[in-house]
Amino acid sequence: MAEPVLRSLLVVLLLLASLSAFAAAPRAEVRADHVPDSECVACHQPQATAWTGSKHERAMQAATPATVRADFNDSLFSGADHRARFFRRGDAFFVRTTGPDGKETDFPITHTFGIDPLQQYLLPLPGGRLQALTIAWDTHQRRWFSLQTEGGIAPGSSLHWSGRYQNWNLMCGECHTTAFNKGYDAARDSYRTTWVEPNVGCQACHGPGREHAVSARQLAQPPLPAGAPTRQSAALARPTMTPNQALGDAHAQVDQCAACHSRRTRLLETTVPGTPLLDNFVPDNLRSELYHADGQQLAEVFEYGSFRQSRMYQAGVACTNCHEPHSGRLRADGNALCTACHNQAPDTARFPGLKAKNYDSPQHHFHTAGKPGSECVSCHMPSRNYMVVHARRDHAIRIPRPDLTQRIGTPNACQDCHADRSAAWAAAAIVRQHGSRTAPEHYGEVFAAARGGQPGSDTRLLALIEDARQPAIVRASAIEQLAALGGVPPPASLTDADPAVRTASAAAWSARPAEERLARLTALLADPVRAVRITAARGLADLAEAQIPAPARPLRNRALAEFVAAQQAMGDMPSAQVNLATLLDAQGDKPAAERHYRLAIAQDPAVNLARLSYAQLLLASQRQDEARHLLREGVAQSANPGELHFALGLLAGQRQQWREAAQELQRAAELLPDDARIRRNLEIVLRRVDTAAPR
Repeated sequence: MAEPVLRSLLVVLLLLASLSAFAAAPRAEVRADHVPDSECVACHQPQATAWTGSKHERAMQAATPATVRADFNDSLFSGADHRARFFRRGDAFFVRTTGPDGKETDFPITHTFGIDPLQQYLLPLPGGRLQALTIAWDTHQRRWFSLQTEGGIAPGSSLHWSGRYQNWNLMCGECHTTAFNKGYDAARDSYRTTWVEPNVGCQACHGPGREHAVSARQLAQPPLPAGAPTRQSAALARPTMTPNQALGDAHAQVDQCAACHSRRTRLLETTVPGTPLLDNFVPDNLRSELYHADGQQLAEVFEYGSFRQSRMYQAGVACTNCHEPHSGRLRADGNALCTACHNQAPDTARFPGLKAKNYDSPQHHFHTAGKPGSECVSCHMPSRNYMVVHARRDHAIRIPRPDLTQRIGTPNACQDCHADRSAAWAAAAIVRQHGSRTAPEHYGEVFAAARGGQPGSDTRLLALIEDARQPAIVRASAIEQLAALGGVPPPASLTDADPAVRTASAAAWSARPAEERLARLTALLADPVRAVRITAARGLADLAEAQIPAPARPLRNRALAEFVAAQQAMGDMPSAQVNLATLLDAQGDKPAAERHYRLAIAQDPAVNLARLSYAQLLLASQRQDEARHLLREGVAQSANPGELHFALGLLAGQRQQWREAAQELQRAAELLPDDARIRRNLEIVLRRVDTAAPR
């Protein structure tokens, strides 16, 4: 008996060891194409001096007495639904708080996260996870505070500090480390995450530095003696230099910074610094949940989407024109930063659109000099707090438009300071100072009309798409909005010079009948930008091989493989599992599609999209009872179950269960009062109920 038991025990131990090895704590690793930052510092001292102490250099650090800024002297935080006690054991830091099982436990803190104006702390959990505690330290007010001011986040929720959306591996690590590799295993829902440097180091922006460092060492060697081999001499004379995107043109620089300073979706497990943004990511457009109708920041969108709207971006201004690239600090203080270009003797050779004017004067800003209202950024870059205490300026650098506030309800910088005054008062003040101006229709007015379902919005969106003077992100957003209304963008948008416009257009054309998709999307399978070609391939994924022109078949297969790889790169996000499921369903592989739907629901049971899409698959397979159970289960877990009630109402109507259909649609209408689809179906069902009622 003993030998079989020992063998079984050995198998168990080996299995545990293998699982433990896979789900190792995030760690540094040596990469063949990277070097330690210390090698960069040895030659590039001025840049290293500027970088040292910057937010990039301190983006993430091991938790030590030198790096932790918060009070861990047995301090207590007590919020509405979250208590925590912070303490030390020697040089180690701990927090006692409610864990994922609902019990109070002592958790070690392994890393600091950020440096100013707040610092978060990272806690290891099983499965190779680091989790960002949602109680943070305010470095200015020197206090603990909760990042979840709304409260009500219970253990088990994806928004709890131990949940999926507070997971550093998924949400944070790629922008706070250098050469991040997530290493996610969907089958085990675990990680083997690695990095080269635990902060934003030299190679995060400049790319792998091995070849550059080797060539530098070769150049530093003494001259070869006479008669040295010719091949070796040639190699030393022409060292390979690492591409340095910081030396690229303005838009390439913005792309490089946008890899982190944007709201976007990753397309590759390991991205390549210096390559086009849409080869690595798909940035979000000006969607209603992210931006006000006029493009002002609303949700936490960082800087890229705003700056893309600006006249600065269109004129060729780069991030490094205003920010020193290594320290991140502004190149000048106060209005001196802006007046370096906007002055009475502007450099029109470099930026032809500049006008000679004294902008730093009461005649322009009509505020008392030295007061907040006289600062350029107060009017042109209003700030909004994110993460409670982190003020971030809107980088669209727009002219204040209280007149738009009057027409479409968007905010304006004037009322940020003069909250007791009306938008009409602010608009009149601007007219008094600068005179009456006739401005063309702002794209915000078009988006506001489209969001409100106003008649004629599709025509106005088409005009916006075709207006080449508009920023590309605006035209891409108009394409997205037009598609949501059931419209189709002009074919010319498929060949637009900007890949953001081509990507949005490919997505819109993907909803058209097969003949139109074949005619419009096939050419994009060879697009040089990954985001464009994988969007086109996804739009053609349901078509049989014989329907695709022979030269385009291998292109579609390659682009579909890239699409799958993009979803796998974000495989720990439920939406990526839904994308894989819908692709497999379109290709006829329903069992595989079901597996990915179930995985998405297991990752986050509250995700409506997974349940709604899975229910459609079940209904198509005549599995109505399973679909009803799936949706009903989701209602109990969803924070916003309106769409689930709507689907249950439609399902009950298909089964001619009119009273149940009316109840579900009535509940959906209460939760989504502006949804015309729900109101229309409810009216039909109520007539059915009246007809079926006994007389």
